[in-house]
Amino acid sequence: MMDKTMATLPRDDLSHAHDFLGAAHDDNARRTRWVVVLTAVMMIGEIVAGYATGSMALLADGFHMATHAGALGVAAAAYAYARRHSDDPAFSFGTGKVGDLAGFASALVLAIVAIGIGVESVDRLFHPGAVAFGEATLVAALGLLVNVVSALLLSGHHHHGHGPAHHHGHDHGHAHHHGHGHGDNNLRSAYMHVLADALTSVLAIAALLSGRYLGWTWLDPVMGIVGAVVIARWSWTLMKDTAGVLLDRTDRHVAQEVREAIEGPGDARITDLHVWRIGPDAHAAIIAAATLQDQAELRRRLAPVHELRHVSIERH
Repeated sequence: MMDKTMATLPRDDLSHAHDFLGAAHDDNARRTRWVVVLTAVMMIGEIVAGYATGSMALLADGFHMATHAGALGVAAAAYAYARRHSDDPAFSFGTGKVGDLAGFASALVLAIVAIGIGVESVDRLFHPGAVAFGEATLVAALGLLVNVVSALLLSGHHHHGHGPAHHHGHDHGHAHHHGHGHGDNNLRSAYMHVLADALTSVLAIAALLSGRYLGWTWLDPVMGIVGAVVIARWSWTLMKDTAGVLLDRTDRHVAQEVREAIEGPGDARITDLHVWRIGPDAHAAIIAAATLQDQAELRRRLAPVHELRHVSIERH
């Protein structure tokens, strides 16, 4: 028989926050905004200089950087939106997955960038054109410098220890384990855009220097193809990971931990289990268990599973 003691509890005991943003959310948001500014300044500078000098290399790199600036802007906007609506009751499990939505969008942009670089590189491999090696190398070097600074900004976040678990005294046993994480797919997507730009800059510099001093003009489009393949792989990995979060894919590792914690003593059996991610390193679980143990004991067993931030338990 299902335990229905929840109905006897005061309403104040049932209310709790659903803020499942990562502990480093505001810090990551600030870093991302700085990277957006850096990228936008570099983009505008290259486009203006390209028109002023008539350099196609400068113009092409400037517009290429514009796609990354747009994606980074989406990441920054996602941080702001998630924070602004973190207490909005319209979001059943908070806004912890807004970053994953932005990350998925960024992965799509990254895939488009990879396709564009690949198509252009293949075309240039069969239809080589004149290359202003010195000017193009300078552009690539400037772009790489901006990317290195941006990467350092984005990789400067720190991981914190796990805080105490807060248990609510009602039957659905919402165990809020305030762990701090490093599963921020929004930050990861911004970092991948910066890395993609840095990779293209490094490959371009190598190819341009080889073309200038060794006469290997074919290496430029070949490096472009290599870069496109690597970026496409990054985008696919990010797309797959963020789609899994958006579709509430079961986290098997956490689910196994929950099963071991509840069923370990041998006096309880889980009859239904759902475990999914609701924010950076924050998971929710709905557990139906056949047991004579009370709610307090089941919540005590779940305490070591630090990934759980929202747990509902039904006893049969």
